[in-house]
Amino acid sequence: MIYILIAILLFISILIYFRIADHYNIIDHPNERSSHTNVTIRGGGIIFLLAAICVVVMHPGYWLPVSGILIIGIISFLDDIFTLSSRLRLIFHLMAVTIMFLYLNIFHAEPLYVCILLYIMVIGVINMYNFMDGINGITGVYSLVVLGGLQYVNLRQAAFIEPDMIWLPMLASGIFLYFNFRNKARCFAGDVGSVTIAFWIIMLLVKLIFITQNWGYILFLVVYGIDSVVTIAHRLLLKQNILKAHRMHFYQVLVNEQKFSHLWVSLGYALLQGIIILVIISLGLKTSSLFILTIIPLAIIYISLKPFIMKNTC
Repeated sequence: MIYILIAILLFISILIYFRIADHYNIIDHPNERSSHTNVTIRGGGIIFLLAAICVVVMHPGYWLPVSGILIIGIISFLDDIFTLSSRLRLIFHLMAVTIMFLYLNIFHAEPLYVCILLYIMVIGVINMYNFMDGINGITGVYSLVVLGGLQYVNLRQAAFIEPDMIWLPMLASGIFLYFNFRNKARCFAGDVGSVTIAFWIIMLLVKLIFITQNWGYILFLVVYGIDSVVTIAHRLLLKQNILKAHRMHFYQVLVNEQKFSHLWVSLGYALLQGIIILVIISLGLKTSSLFILTIIPLAIIYISLKPFIMKNTC
């Protein structure tokens, strides 16, 4: 019953936000780098901030990680509205990640060099998730699959967190998808959506990894990871500025050049990641075997198909 009430609350809240966004012109205008052509409400991902507030109301003991979620989410929402400087965003991102590490007790458990590497990894994952949020449905369905895998591990294999810390973002993802998983989306997640859910997911993953000492769980994000890392390598080979916006991710080529449906590409990414998560959960292989079994095939597929697809669009 409590989840039904929360779902109703979140649903009504996002409808109210639509009215506010429409009144204050918080909208996304398509440009030459966009994968959409319609003016659409931006910032629908604010639903994840509302879900985080629900978590802390239900479980006050999680005030510290929720504080990190709210800090990174609010600065991202402000960036959606005002376009803040990258330096200011980075300061708040580092602040939120520091709170995450305090919650996970990383500063006491790990040496300085490990902490530095973890800062780089977490900030990198957050930015990766943000860059991958470019077509209808992809952030919502991908996050739903990853969170579902984490919840299965949490309930069946290695309890590592209060289940509501996973149920609530799953519920928020489902409601967001109702408005976003459409040929003409009613809203986009915005940075507040992609950055906030990225922070939430990486926090869960790092906690699971440190409790189980199994780094194989990082492969719960391997599909996004391969697309992001190999795309960066590709752009470096082309001598492009990797800090500038682009349309060279594999999913962008499929949608923009090959004219594949946003929804089918989003489902394809989520399905592929879901299969990998099932393999990780069910086979119980060593971390090295998991990396070989997932990273190498995905990289080969990417490297083989992308040039062929791009060539055929010229």
